[in-house]
Amino acid sequence: MEQTFHNGKSSIAVLTLAALGVVYGDIGTSPLYAFKEAFSGTHGLPLTEANVLAVLSMMFWSITLIVSVKYVSLVLRFDNGGEGGILALLAFASRLTRKRPQLAWSVAVVGTFGASLFFGDAIITPAISVLSAVEGLSVATPAFERWVVPITIAVLVWLFAIQRHGTGAMGRLFGPITVVWFIAIASLGAESIAQTPAVLAAFDPRHAFGFAMHSPGLTFLVLGAVFLALTGAEALYADMGHFGPIPIRLAWFGLVFPALMLNYFGQGALVLRDPAAMKNPFYLLAPPELLMPMVLLATAATVIASQATISGAFSVTQQATRLGYLPRVPTRHTSETERGQIYIPQVNWMMLVLVILLVLGFKSSSAIASAYGIAVSGTMVLTTVLIGVVALSLPRRPNPLFLALLAAIGVAELVFFAANLTKFTDGGWFPLACGLAVFVMLTTWKRAETVLAAHEADARVRIEEFTKLFGSEIPRVPGTAVYLSPDPESVPRVLLHNLKHYKVLHERVVFLTILNADVPRVANLERAALNVIVPGQVYQATLLYGFMEEPDVPKELALFKRLALEIDPAQVTFFLGKATIAKAAKRGWFTWRRELFGWMQRNSPATAEYFKLLPERVVELGTRIRL
Repeated sequence: MEQTFHNGKSSIAVLTLAALGVVYGDIGTSPLYAFKEAFSGTHGLPLTEANVLAVLSMMFWSITLIVSVKYVSLVLRFDNGGEGGILALLAFASRLTRKRPQLAWSVAVVGTFGASLFFGDAIITPAISVLSAVEGLSVATPAFERWVVPITIAVLVWLFAIQRHGTGAMGRLFGPITVVWFIAIASLGAESIAQTPAVLAAFDPRHAFGFAMHSPGLTFLVLGAVFLALTGAEALYADMGHFGPIPIRLAWFGLVFPALMLNYFGQGALVLRDPAAMKNPFYLLAPPELLMPMVLLATAATVIASQATISGAFSVTQQATRLGYLPRVPTRHTSETERGQIYIPQVNWMMLVLVILLVLGFKSSSAIASAYGIAVSGTMVLTTVLIGVVALSLPRRPNPLFLALLAAIGVAELVFFAANLTKFTDGGWFPLACGLAVFVMLTTWKRAETVLAAHEADARVRIEEFTKLFGSEIPRVPGTAVYLSPDPESVPRVLLHNLKHYKVLHERVVFLTILNADVPRVANLERAALNVIVPGQVYQATLLYGFMEEPDVPKELALFKRLALEIDPAQVTFFLGKATIAKAAKRGWFTWRRELFGWMQRNSPATAEYFKLLPERVVELGTRIRL
């Protein structure tokens, strides 16, 4: 299953450096707030040596189990043709469960809701990451406190404005900064540990288990803060298509994991020496003369942290579009060598607006921390469920040890999810609300498109019946007409409407069906297929695209030349049909979904634009369907 599509132009070293700058920004900046929240958050623990060692022990073993074992070692093996993320996993699982409708339906719901929760995470991450870094200014001098929110918004606007340059450019820019960041936090942590080496006792899991046995209620509450150390793991999987699994693994075990552990343990050592440092243990690790440089470095690092979820949101959006859960959205490929690197303007600017509203609404990283975790932990649980479905559905029987390990990870993630639910009223409702809104949009679009396709199927005219018309007295006009057809076995309704109104046919008619495969990409030799219906007059052509590809119909028409059909896109007329659902005669419980679909359809890009058809060669005919 595991494979990568990166060519020789990008070496492992370059990709590893870029992965550091994109994939690990989120989890790499968790030390800014995760350890502090365990003791100063809504359900903060009393600051004692036993509690510090217990929290550090929980953090170490949680990161080891869920990030190192689950994501880096196991989940990256479950790619879909090189692509990661919960929707790529959904496509993989759907392909394996196609012959079991009930299971396939459950898989679709699980995957769709998991992807929806990921969007909630993608909105919160930039807000909490940048805010937590800029708040370091108020540690340096209280005079900066009133400027924290304005500076945060300015940084966020800059971050989203440069997204158009692409993930690869971001990685090259951010990679070296991230290396400096991890070396810096590791050095500060190591120096603190050297002063209080007793903190290393936290590696012993008995500190975590002993605390859990003695105070199960407090343990459950503090797990919501401990989980903040894990945020970013799902983005790691979603961004796999940008860089491949090998660079991601090298970066994690070679630098990220050791640096994080050194810093967390260093913060623990600091507060054991000086309990007053709990005000902001991350920044107080640095000597006074290095505080401002650390604030600047942390701000740069948190901008990078936001990049992981932004890039993941682009990938998930593109996958949702290809799988039929969203309307077509304009996508720009930003790299000539790495095909997974994309930029989606609509998603970018929508996220910016929501992130700014979140910053203005919560105003501090501690307040946002209360909202953080629910979406991420929910997505993690659902990813584990889909991995289990895929493993059990593969022809080869899964290793029992693997299933036992996956079950243990799933139980741990469920506990984290339950612990995060305690933060619902403190802001946890926000990512759930965002996820629910996205879930409603995804399922509404998918359902409406299914209904329209079924209506088309009921009213279809088979191609065999249509060919009888060629013997009749229908006038013919010179030229070639290409009709986009959703069903390769029937006549597109747009042709029937055209014939009804204009009563003519072109000399050469091509029914073109564009299909989406549930694999990321399709080779050119397999992309085009042709069926000759009436030699020299009627053809059924098919173009096949993977769910990570951007269609370019005029360019791909050249592929039919090797199949003995030459089509000049500048000399043909493209006929497109657009079906819409008419307003309900009487309002009902689900009228709002009909109206939501209509709104999404009106605001989605035109079919001609999406397929890159020349505007002057396109004729579009619309139909309204009453259900």
